[in-house]
Amino acid sequence: MAVWDDLVGQAKVEEQLAAAARDADALVTAHSAGEPDPEASKMTHAWLFTGPPGSGRATAARAFAAALQCVSPDRALGGAPGCGFCDGCHTTLVGTHADVEIVRTDLLSIGVKETRELVRRAQLSPAGGRWQVIVLEDADRLTEGAGNVLLKAVEEPAPRTVWLLCAPSLEDVLPTIRSRCRHLTLRTPPVEAVADVLVRRDGIEPEAAHAAARATQGHIDRARRLATDERARARRSVVLKLPLRVDDVGGCLKAAQELVDAAAEDAKQVAEEVDVKETDELRTALGGGQGGRMPRGTAGAMKELEERQKRRKTRTQRDSLDLALTDLTGFYRDVLALQLRSRSALANTDVRDALERIARDTTPERTLRRIEAILACRQALDRNVAPLLAVEAMTMALRD
Repeated sequence: MAVWDDLVGQAKVEEQLAAAARDADALVTAHSAGEPDPEASKMTHAWLFTGPPGSGRATAARAFAAALQCVSPDRALGGAPGCGFCDGCHTTLVGTHADVEIVRTDLLSIGVKETRELVRRAQLSPAGGRWQVIVLEDADRLTEGAGNVLLKAVEEPAPRTVWLLCAPSLEDVLPTIRSRCRHLTLRTPPVEAVADVLVRRDGIEPEAAHAAARATQGHIDRARRLATDERARARRSVVLKLPLRVDDVGGCLKAAQELVDAAAEDAKQVAEEVDVKETDELRTALGGGQGGRMPRGTAGAMKELEERQKRRKTRTQRDSLDLALTDLTGFYRDVLALQLRSRSALANTDVRDALERIARDTTPERTLRRIEAILACRQALDRNVAPLLAVEAMTMALRD
């Protein structure tokens, strides 16, 4: 299995990355032999992967990182880097390669402190691999200060260091950084391609796989979760009933409260699974043990962990709300398709009766205003507006 097999519906991006990996292999081989660098190389030291959620930005970056570290003997016979089986490919894909740092955050942002550590790491020569690779999966979450710290490293990289940055769009990255990166745009994978992946790799029944892929409009991870997690299906069902519950003020406020409470419950479940384990591990590392008295001077470390867990809980709640709002946007997109008699396939065929009812009772102009209200709610949440206030304002707008 080649490292590119996890890329779904991204043939053009795969072709570009494969060509760059071949050139990168030629560069390292030339250096090892004391030869001059090959001319017109497609390899560069900084890459920016953009695309909508579910397009596979991080998957593409990790696959490219694996191809850069490929040590398959077939390369000497003309084989392409990225076999997927050698030690370099395997350890990169599972996250244990010594020269590949994969950075993802479960917090709201990536700060200066963490970025400085990455920059320090990037200045090191490869310990055993062919390149020093830094994969930053959430480059859009860099604070302005952190972005300025990263800029210097991207401007003047170490000879065999490669930065792979991922973000939803070019506008989510500082202009000074994106101008120094080679840009690759990924697209939303076709529904059929996502369904095929769910059947082949996850063993999901074809009908269920296609329904999940259609409902999530090509988002691979969400489709997998929807097809395998009963709780995810239940939450989606609740969200898709919301448009029928906003006929009066009381219904709007109740629906908003339930949506926020469901997101808070998701955050609480994540906290229960992770926070206790993290706290116990840190107490043990600091010499306190489980339930024991903590040594002097360790209160700061415990406080820092508590703050991190609090920030993670906030992001988990926002992510859960954003997922619900995405489903709600898809519902009204289907309503608009029915009203305009579009030939576009409906994503939410399981609630077609509700779609047809709302499409019949309202106008396309009202539907567009409702979609705009959902987008305004997402923007308000990004600006740290209290979740309940933002969602209440949205449900009241959906009533109009």
